[in-house]
Amino acid sequence: MNIGEISRLSGLPAKTIRYYEDIDLVTPQRSANGYRSFRDSDLHKLAFLGRARALGFTIEDCRTLLALYEDESRKSASVKQVAQQHLAKIDDKISQLQAMRTTLSHLVSACAGDNRPDCPILEDLGTLEANASDSE
Repeated sequence: MNIGEISRLSGLPAKTIRYYEDIDLVTPQRSANGYRSFRDSDLHKLAFLGRARALGFTIEDCRTLLALYEDESRKSASVKQVAQQHLAKIDDKISQLQAMRTTLSHLVSACAGDNRPDCPILEDLGTLEANASDSE
């Protein structure tokens, strides 16, 4: 398969596939003229990577998961550990987003949204205390 075909079948842009090749996640064969030739195993890897990236795994996590997937002597505990660490990061991000939502919701409800220049949203954004705590 050429890069256009594998892109269509995997659902990944050709640019992403080239990037995965550059960082050694996939290694397509090369013809004498230098064209990439992808095998079914490459398609499977790319689909695997696409799904893992859609779940938010980092490139390094994907590299680890792919190595574990290909290791028939792997321990599922190793896979679970990678997934648990990622889940903890997601939970932390959700917590941060909920806190941001609470703050912004309060500010939006405090703003009259009329023709007056007074605006609690801008006042809050301009306070030093809020900015100092945001950078922690």
